[in-house]
Amino acid sequence: MPTNMHPAKPKRLLVTISDQLGAIVRKGELTPRYYNPGELFDQVHIMATNDDRVDPSDLQTTVGRAKLFLYNIPLARRAFTRSLGYRPCLLKQWARTGVRLAKQIRPDLIRCYGNSFNGLLGVEIKHALGIPMIVSLHSHPEENVRAERVKLWPDWKRRLAPVMHRAVERVTLQNADIVLPVYGSIRGYAERYGAKTVEVVYNVLNPSHLRKKHSYDLHNPVRIISVGRQYVAKNPEHIIRAVADLDANLTLVGDGPFHEHLRKVTVACRAEQKVTFLSAIPNDALCEMLPEFDIFAVHSTVSGEFPKTLLEALLTGLPVVLNRCNPPALELADSDGSWILLVENTREGYLENFRRLIEDEELRECLGRTAYAHAQENWAPDQMEAKVVRICSELMQEPIGA
Repeated sequence: MPTNMHPAKPKRLLVTISDQLGAIVRKGELTPRYYNPGELFDQVHIMATNDDRVDPSDLQTTVGRAKLFLYNIPLARRAFTRSLGYRPCLLKQWARTGVRLAKQIRPDLIRCYGNSFNGLLGVEIKHALGIPMIVSLHSHPEENVRAERVKLWPDWKRRLAPVMHRAVERVTLQNADIVLPVYGSIRGYAERYGAKTVEVVYNVLNPSHLRKKHSYDLHNPVRIISVGRQYVAKNPEHIIRAVADLDANLTLVGDGPFHEHLRKVTVACRAEQKVTFLSAIPNDALCEMLPEFDIFAVHSTVSGEFPKTLLEALLTGLPVVLNRCNPPALELADSDGSWILLVENTREGYLENFRRLIEDEELRECLGRTAYAHAQENWAPDQMEAKVVRICSELMQEPIGA
């Protein structure tokens, strides 16, 4: 090697998160290359704003072949009162530990998964090191966190904290070089809070375990699956009650505050032999098993979202049944109604349309194949991953593949 040649500097990505990585590992919700799209980076450094610790080997699949480093920069338990209600200027002292660490890492890019305290940490690092920052938004705080009316008493701190948290969100979005919402309805929130450049990039889903459904012949009994967190806005009770009157089996994948209630509903409608509860299942296994079902059923009153569980079903080619609500529960503005079956938000609404799909083979297959084609055109994992790679490369001002 000529003496003037030097080894290429490894590309380093710094990821900041507020999520509990341990919970993600326990649920098996690990998507290959999730934190290292396209294996663009040689090193991935993940900073969590909590004290949750996991074995790096449990997360290796999320960074591909890159070397993984994990750090904890926990926020003090009394941070709310010490910072006078999460005032960003009073959280700078806390962020200094992360800034010092980042100076040693020397990352080329920061990616913040969410715009909570991890976003504020990213902003401080961005300013100290002069490097670009991406913020990925996976939820709509105005819809999902602050929809509940704020009361000052009792438990005033728990109720006031999400309102005061707005300042952290605003600072993060105002300082991001680009904001990537995972569905279109979050765009308005990002822009109202000061995001300068916004580009919708849907969740990058499991690239190696999603399989196309080839046969639409029904199983005996019919197999229906519903996946999602079980809480008030996504309560699948109508689905359970509908299945109770069918020659069908229902698999419910998920957990949440409504889990025990749903078990009681199953007993009340005498459907114990028809309903299987799976609190958690590894994402690889879930994606592999989806084509073995006949129908994917969803219940949601969360306006404007597009959860990864639904995208996985569509990318498989499963016929999807979803309740109507106003405003629409999902981002369906571009739908002509041919790739998802909307039903009345009642037991009868689900029951009638389950029967339609069971009895009409042509409708069932047409719905599934149209869903697959539409999903592949709009949300294919390789397309979404390539989009993120392009954005990262442009921000680092490096050609893709360099």
